[in-house]
Amino acid sequence: MQGRSSRSSTGRRRRVAGVLSAAALVLGLAGAAPAGADPQPTHPAGAAYVDHIDKFDDRRWDLHVYSPSMDRVIPLQVIRPADTSAPRPTLYLLNGAGGGEDGANWLNQTDLLGFLADKNANVVIPAEGMFSYYTDWMQDDPVIGRNKWTTFLTRELPPVIDAALDTTAVNSIAGLSMAATSVLDLAIEAPDLYRGVASYSGCAQTSDPLGQAYVRSVIEVMGETDARNMWGPYDGPGWRAHDPLLNAEGLRGLSLYIANGNGLPGPYENPALPRTPQSPPLPDQVVIGGTIESATNICTHRLAERLHELNIPATFDFRDNGTHSWGYWQDDLRASWPQLSASLGLIPE
Repeated sequence: MQGRSSRSSTGRRRRVAGVLSAAALVLGLAGAAPAGADPQPTHPAGAAYVDHIDKFDDRRWDLHVYSPSMDRVIPLQVIRPADTSAPRPTLYLLNGAGGGEDGANWLNQTDLLGFLADKNANVVIPAEGMFSYYTDWMQDDPVIGRNKWTTFLTRELPPVIDAALDTTAVNSIAGLSMAATSVLDLAIEAPDLYRGVASYSGCAQTSDPLGQAYVRSVIEVMGETDARNMWGPYDGPGWRAHDPLLNAEGLRGLSLYIANGNGLPGPYENPALPRTPQSPPLPDQVVIGGTIESATNICTHRLAERLHELNIPATFDFRDNGTHSWGYWQDDLRASWPQLSASLGLIPE
């Protein structure tokens, strides 16, 4: 009797194991680890997922998210809300031409952490994207590789962020310099994703001679690569398709905040002020930063005229001084916060 019972129990275990194996195949969970091994996480084929999270404290995390379109893990700096007892909205905050990789980023160059100490929003900052314009490149580039940032930021990443951070799925986006153009283009490309856009010191136009000169100065002069790998031939349709000035109708219905200086020295060109290690030499900030800001000032005035023609409401802040530098962008974020927070559905703070 004892032997029969043992064989019967073994048979039942085998049948149960077979049923479980079949269920695993149906659910896409095949390839389970051997008995006794730690189970390995499974992810749907072709989907983005959290590769791992580094938590520095309750509020400062680094999320590392796998992007199927770029076939690599993308690092993201995350600042959690002051109160996480309920789902909160998300502000996607983009760095400039260096993509944050060069150390010149929101965390190093501004008082962002202190400013957000009492704010109830998730803030997500991509820590890559150097010279990419945060767009989908038509071709892989020999210098900066594969760039599918529109796909990643607008399709792959948001559901991952919503699940990982337990958000309200309400989003806005802000960016500076190179990314000040990108946030406008991303909002046009993904019309239902963002409720608010803040653009600091950018050039909205990309397909006319001035706009192309600006874009090429970033990609080809600073990045030492070929801008045609991004949107194709300079006179081709790709550049026009990603020109927020031409496609400004796509900004209708968004809460828009756009800021720019005029290139003249202002309070942050004071030599008595402390400077971060990532800051350029002050003479470069005055001369080069002043020249860049004066160019983006022309672009931003043209955007204001275009939105006025289309009767699209927007808040413009044209400063009477200021170079292309972080002190002014820190002020821009603070000045735009009431409008951004309103777009995110936050109670006025």
